[in-house]
Amino acid sequence: MFKRLLWLPQLFIFLILGVVFLNCRKHTIATITNYRTFTTSFESVNDFGNFFIVPQNYMGTSSHQLSTEQVHSGQYAHKAWIYGVNPESTITQNNNHRAYPTIQFQKTTGGVFHTPCYISFWVWVDMKLVAHTPENQWLSFATLTTDSTDSWSRTILVNLDYNGYVHLMHVPLQGQKNWLYQPFTLPFPQKQWVNIKVYLDTRPGKGYAKVWQDGTLVSYANIADGNGLLAQAHFGLYAAPSVPSGTIYNDDLEIKEVAGE
Repeated sequence: MFKRLLWLPQLFIFLILGVVFLNCRKHTIATITNYRTFTTSFESVNDFGNFFIVPQNYMGTSSHQLSTEQVHSGQYAHKAWIYGVNPESTITQNNNHRAYPTIQFQKTTGGVFHTPCYISFWVWVDMKLVAHTPENQWLSFATLTTDSTDSWSRTILVNLDYNGYVHLMHVPLQGQKNWLYQPFTLPFPQKQWVNIKVYLDTRPGKGYAKVWQDGTLVSYANIADGNGLLAQAHFGLYAAPSVPSGTIYNDDLEIKEVAGE
């Protein structure tokens, strides 16, 4: 009888630990399945009211606005255009064309997004890109960063090169473009709406990104130094400083957390 009584405190502790474990497990499942989504059809500048927006007439060569000229859905799309050449960039000075609103998840109630994520948007482009020295011309459709500071120190880009092909940039490390898959066989069509879809996984030890153009995989690369986050992003106009003119429209953007590819 005495031996049986000795087991009662241990049994009580075991039951308490079991309840705590189950409660923690339920909370973990709820957190994992509570995926967040950010969407905008660029119908109102209020969608970006708390985020940084590049000023109009940036460097005297680029601007942007909501426009009805080319629209994928709704009444408006984001329009950005170039009307002059910037000085070449240097090691200490970035002179790239800019005309876009940013999306700064760290300023939202829910905080930064956690990858993996799918990012989908539509673009309409009229911009001639050519070979150039010291830097060939390029246009960036998306800039994604794991950094929640103003430095944007680690970025992954989706770019269009001067040969007309979409590819990932800054993979697997910043400044690199080493791909697992990059066929350069599907030219990007201009002056029509094109869907760009990105799968982004920045989790440490397993990070990678994929890009589809109208449903066809066109770029795939590892990300070697991820932290699991998507902190900020921008779309719109970001291009090499030597591009003298051109227009890009963006519409129907969706960024959503997912469990995996």
